[in-house]
Amino acid sequence: MSDKKVKSIILAAGKGTRMKSKLPKVLHTIFDKPILGYVLDSVNNLDYVSENFVIIGHEAQRVEDFVKSNYENTKCVLQSPQLGTGDAVNKAAPYLSNFDGYVIIVCGDTPLITSETLNSFIDFHDHNHADLTVMSAIFDNPKNYGRIIRDKNKKFTAIVEEKDATTEQKSVKEVNAGIYCLNWKSISGAFSSLQNNNAQGEYYLTDIVKWAVNKNLNVQSYILENNEEIFGINSKVQLAQACQILNSRNILKLMESGVQIVDTQSTYISSETEIGADTIILPNVYITGKNKIGENCKIGPFSHIRGGAVIGNNVRIGNFVEIKKSIIKDNTNVSHLSYVGDAELGSHVNIGAGTITANYNPITKVKSKTIIKDGANTGSNSVLVAPVTLGEMASTGAGSIITKDVEPYALAITRSPLKIFSQWVKNKIEQYSGGSK
Repeated sequence: MSDKKVKSIILAAGKGTRMKSKLPKVLHTIFDKPILGYVLDSVNNLDYVSENFVIIGHEAQRVEDFVKSNYENTKCVLQSPQLGTGDAVNKAAPYLSNFDGYVIIVCGDTPLITSETLNSFIDFHDHNHADLTVMSAIFDNPKNYGRIIRDKNKKFTAIVEEKDATTEQKSVKEVNAGIYCLNWKSISGAFSSLQNNNAQGEYYLTDIVKWAVNKNLNVQSYILENNEEIFGINSKVQLAQACQILNSRNILKLMESGVQIVDTQSTYISSETEIGADTIILPNVYITGKNKIGENCKIGPFSHIRGGAVIGNNVRIGNFVEIKKSIIKDNTNVSHLSYVGDAELGSHVNIGAGTITANYNPITKVKSKTIIKDGANTGSNSVLVAPVTLGEMASTGAGSIITKDVEPYALAITRSPLKIFSQWVKNKIEQYSGGSK
């Protein structure tokens, strides 16, 4: 890779009509993470990308709010009205007027693209001293894709959208993958020359290829090895398909690193979750967000880890347990039917079945923290109302509601005295049966 800088333009202005949703297409989620986030993360994982420009349009404020909240090196640029992909890139041109380097262009609805592929793509562009490189792919059924057109000498000369293609051009199996690398200084002039005399009446980004060829610039195509990576999301069906593909990737990677996943078909684990060797994931476990799980743990079945969890070694998470934004240290057990949220659990803690950390105040909308120190124990069906601390080696009696801090080694019980009414059931039966059994 040369010492030139790289910036990116992410196309995210479209409405996504086929999603049948009020939510912008790029904000639909996989494992609770917007698909635009996957694209931005893949780009940002390239060390030499210094700045991103996200082109926004439909529901622009919602998309910008997500970007601003999560990506410091990214600027949103409004495209209104939406006049095509070429016009979209041109909206970022004023911010690149003095830039001398590479610009990569990626679609914001392709969450399966990897940093490794983008890195190879840019290296290919650099090695070939190209002015413009287009990522392409080979499909047996290339329907709906723009075709890569070559002359009789196999030289890449143009991209033709399917709606504008001839019958002969539609038979071409090499298609445009929608990802570009530009030498900005040599290619930026193309955007002021684009025309909209096509079936859609839009300014096509693909037309920069013909412009560059006419200028005798060095135009290259980089053939993608794994076609899955350019899978675009245009419907809820495709969103589910992308989730399955991404999940299969994640699970394979984890198993190859030493994690035992009992049922790969019913287990879903986010790509941002790290899991140590010899941990067992039982069926119907669902893990979203960013988490770190240690070695030799046992998770599930039917447990849900929602993000922000840091789980130590030798931890047991029982069936039907939910964990959210919590630290759980080594050798701790969280038994079945429990909820642990916004909490910090020490080592050798035992959380009895049905324990709840009541972390949310619906009046103030504030979430508070529960701290359970080393060696502490909660009896079954305990409720710990945050903010509250259960001291080292302290215990709560089954069915207790804890609203105050409990000192180390103490037992806390909030339990009404047991009352037994002899013959109560028998008397009720006789009362409602008129005295007869």
